[in-house]
Amino acid sequence: MIRRDFPVKIHAGVNGRSAAVGAGVLAIALAGLTACGSDNNSSSSSGGSSSTTSAAGGSTSSASGSSSSSASGATGDITCASGTLSGQGSSAQATAITQFIKDYQTKCGSGTNISYNGNGSGPGVTAFVQKQADWAGSDYPLNADQQKQADQRCGGKPAVSVGTIPGAIAVMYNVPGVDKLNLSASTLGKIFNGKIAKWNDAAITAENPGVALPDLAIQAYHRSDASGTSFNFSNYLNKTAAADFPTPANKQWPGSNGQAAQGSKGVAQAVQSTSGAVGYAEVSYATQNNLKTAAIGNAAGKFVPLTISNASNFISKAQVDTAAGNYKFNFDYTYSADDAYPAVLVTYEIICSTGNDSAKLPVLKNFLQYTAGNGAQSQLEKLGYVALSSDQQSKVGAIFAALS
Repeated sequence: MIRRDFPVKIHAGVNGRSAAVGAGVLAIALAGLTACGSDNNSSSSSGGSSSTTSAAGGSTSSASGSSSSSASGATGDITCASGTLSGQGSSAQATAITQFIKDYQTKCGSGTNISYNGNGSGPGVTAFVQKQADWAGSDYPLNADQQKQADQRCGGKPAVSVGTIPGAIAVMYNVPGVDKLNLSASTLGKIFNGKIAKWNDAAITAENPGVALPDLAIQAYHRSDASGTSFNFSNYLNKTAAADFPTPANKQWPGSNGQAAQGSKGVAQAVQSTSGAVGYAEVSYATQNNLKTAAIGNAAGKFVPLTISNASNFISKAQVDTAAGNYKFNFDYTYSADDAYPAVLVTYEIICSTGNDSAKLPVLKNFLQYTAGNGAQSQLEKLGYVALSSDQQSKVGAIFAALS
């Protein structure tokens, strides 16, 4: 479990499924560990590493129809429904969704079969539009073009983007002998645009007094695929240090320097295997690959370490747009508290507000309501995510409950 008052720092890890984080332990024994897919501009480029999960049902079977039983406690907020459901998209939320599927099917039994393919937000939205998925996960709400396509898929009725699973983006680095590192948005912008090439550059040295930085070339890695992580990280850089990262946020990495790697998994592995490397990914990829993470600068120039508590503090200041039945987070990058980590994201569930397949509607509604409820949300911190507030849980749950 990540302790809320310690920076994310790896003490031990296994490349497949587990790592110790900060002064606590982040136990990830699930398939489909996280990366980030796509989604501001319309594209079906593959994002992130792909993982498909379908947890086996437990011993309790459910009747056909909308519901047969309710649960509380470890699997709180579960109302069972039988049927088959498939989702695709954001790999950033794959660890959480995998756990939630396991919870739901363990409670509801073999009559319920839910799968999720964490193949990236872009492919997920495309699969949803083409009716190859019942819902999509995305690291960014539908843009205007995608909204038109999704509405058409929903029979002319609105598709909605519902922020459900918040998280943090880690700046991962591999610099021998450097266990603690501060990087401002300005310095990161210069690194990812090729204006800073060595780790002992004067700008980095000034931000890290007392740290022995080596005369080592910087190897910057970014996503090659369309990615919501790229969108959110480039948005942080552009909104916080526009002079040094002037290009607007984009799911296709907009920086002018560095090497590309496929998916967050590829970026993390490239950083792990390359001396002098730096890259960005959803935080669990840093934990999986035993990578150190930097404290990053906010708009006031303060360096904020990556902790779940600090990410939660920043996310809590977001403005939420509920127009047209959506639940969209708009981050305030001017917010500069010492304990608010500014490189964050929220993964969205993309779904038809109405016009859903009547045979799948009960399990679709009930499963998504579980993801927004306290039984699921209370597990997010130990999985490396940030929980919605209780008020947000209620509002998101109400959107899912109203699906028809």
